[in-house]
Amino acid sequence: MANSSALADLDDSGRPPERAVVNYDYEDPAYRVFIDSLNYLKPEDIELVCAAYRFSDEAHRGQKRLSGEPYVTHPLAVAGALAEWRMDAQAVVAALLHDVMEDTKVDKARISERFGKEVADLVDGLSKLDKIESRSYQDAQAENFRKMLMVMARDLRIVLIKLADRCHNLQTMAAMRPDKRRRIARETLEIYAPIANRLGLNNISRQLQDLSFEHIYPMRFRVLTKAVSAARGNRRELLSKILEGIHGKLAEEHIKAGVFGREKSLYSIYRKMAEKHLSFSQVLDIYGFRVVVKDIAACYLALGALHARFKPVPGKFKDYIAIPKVNGYQSLHTTLIGPYGTPIEIQIRTQAMHHLAEEGIASHWRYKDSEESGADLQNKMHTWLQSLLELQSATGDPSEFLEHVKVDLFPDEVYVFTPKGKILALPRGATVIDFAYAVHTDIGHRCIAARIDHELIPLSAELANGNQVEIITAPYANPNPAWLGYVKTSRARSRIRQFLRGIQQDSASSLGERMLDQELQALGVTPAEVPATVWERIIHESGGKTRLDVYSDVGMGRSIAAVVAHRLAEHHDMPQHPARATAPLLIRGTEGVAIQLASCCQPIPGDPIIGLLRKDQGLRIHTHACRAVRKSRSTEPQNWVRVEWEPDPGQFFEVRIKVTAKNVIGMVGRVAIGIAESGVKIDQVTMDRKKPGLFTDVHFQVLVLGRSHLASLMRSLRRVPDVVRITREQEPS
Repeated sequence: MANSSALADLDDSGRPPERAVVNYDYEDPAYRVFIDSLNYLKPEDIELVCAAYRFSDEAHRGQKRLSGEPYVTHPLAVAGALAEWRMDAQAVVAALLHDVMEDTKVDKARISERFGKEVADLVDGLSKLDKIESRSYQDAQAENFRKMLMVMARDLRIVLIKLADRCHNLQTMAAMRPDKRRRIARETLEIYAPIANRLGLNNISRQLQDLSFEHIYPMRFRVLTKAVSAARGNRRELLSKILEGIHGKLAEEHIKAGVFGREKSLYSIYRKMAEKHLSFSQVLDIYGFRVVVKDIAACYLALGALHARFKPVPGKFKDYIAIPKVNGYQSLHTTLIGPYGTPIEIQIRTQAMHHLAEEGIASHWRYKDSEESGADLQNKMHTWLQSLLELQSATGDPSEFLEHVKVDLFPDEVYVFTPKGKILALPRGATVIDFAYAVHTDIGHRCIAARIDHELIPLSAELANGNQVEIITAPYANPNPAWLGYVKTSRARSRIRQFLRGIQQDSASSLGERMLDQELQALGVTPAEVPATVWERIIHESGGKTRLDVYSDVGMGRSIAAVVAHRLAEHHDMPQHPARATAPLLIRGTEGVAIQLASCCQPIPGDPIIGLLRKDQGLRIHTHACRAVRKSRSTEPQNWVRVEWEPDPGQFFEVRIKVTAKNVIGMVGRVAIGIAESGVKIDQVTMDRKKPGLFTDVHFQVLVLGRSHLASLMRSLRRVPDVVRITREQEPS
């Protein structure tokens, strides 16, 4: 290319000044190889890419990487990766310019003017990924991923450029501080490599994993590299024998196929060793084989032929052609017993499947004129991204969002069927609840039971490949907070949390209204007589939208009821009534999540109680004798609320009792019978694990109506033979 400046018209407010003598070496071999790789583009597109290179070189002139190389070598390498994927000219140009907005004074307007709005938007999207203003690295990582999602949803080319950028950075991090290298490598393993895998970019995913492994564990990487190299030599004869056997059998059956060996990536070998506690010599499947045939029918013919030649390992066959992975991957996987009893992993696929397996979403650009699978995959990815956008809007908090999405980025799938035969892919370990939410949010909210293969099973049951799942719903059922302990999918977890937050909001609003009404009455103000204009002012000052927001802030401890009541009562036209002492708040024990009975002291009707209001935790009810109350009663007096039990709440309450008895056979059974005969339900039983002696302690959690019911139970138990002592436990044992 001609060595003329592409930026001669840039002014000194944002661009480098024009030089009288321009001495670029555009005949650099790396640049020439890059230009030669663009032969799939039109001549005018190649000219645009050349202009972009000159623009980038001028903008970054004088800047060097930590390795000492000119900075432009980095965008050139990133653009080269995109050229290998045969991406369009706009993506290649954006790759060349991806750092100019961050590292130089060139702005978006200038890029748009010179290379068009599409390129400017791509570069702007890439630049925004690096603008993080967060208090911690974890927050920064979460926010960065959230931004990446937003730009991915707009244009998938942005994430392809970002992955190529990250890959080249990992290849050239030798001059960086070790701690920074490890931090970047860990982030790559947690976020970027899984994204590449989710987009079907297997080649770059493996590269990112191995490069990250090298930076995190350099010594282990070197040792494993040496071991694999040695094994390669030792097993050469075995591999040749297997290849000959595969070729021979396929030729016998007149199946035309390309057969080649593949070596497991170093990181996948290391991960298998770590997860299964194996030594290197115990990892037998370091090598695998791929068989590429002309069409789907030939895939199954090849499978049958190889199963006739080598014995298959039971349970090790997977048909990803009939049921593709969520990232579009298709192949037949089988494990066979080869010569000398060595297991052989074989993947059988068509040429189109092979392109998709290696290049994923990028194959849409490389093969878009001849393949439909890339376009199908792009549609699937957009659907996935759209579901993540919905999840992000429902979650709000970037850290919580990242926690949810990491589940989707490691999808070791199980495939299950609806009663109508529809296939759903879920992460391994997914439960019936995950399935219900995958079908529809309302199905998840209303599910009460399920059948797997026509048998009733608990909602916490894990699903297995091939299960047919039928969900049983009830119109008045609601999500249980306990579900969060075993759901696996981000969709189910976020929907449950969203529902519970809504319940908490309603419960907090109800509590806040009761507390505020009592404070207003204590000031001589009738709540119904507070003018709407006063309420509007209070709502505006609190940053809320409705009166319910003010009530919710009071109920969740974000605002103090007495303070809000005084502000409401300040209006001079408000009718005044005789003030009276604030009445205690009446507690039933079933108010909802905004009012909780403290687990430390487990108050029950009849106990003297007091309420502790903490920000974003609602009201916690304690007994007067609780240690938590004794320790902090004198501090933060504005957080303590007078409460009393409602007469006859009419429900059961949890309480712990400790029974000390002689350590004899049948003692626990006799005590349990005594509890049952008192009309009390046992919720939980535990025994001390200390060395058995003459006496032992048995801890029961039981359900009682109140203090008098508990007293009756304890009197009854004292008549049980072998019982020495009974006490109520008001602190965790």
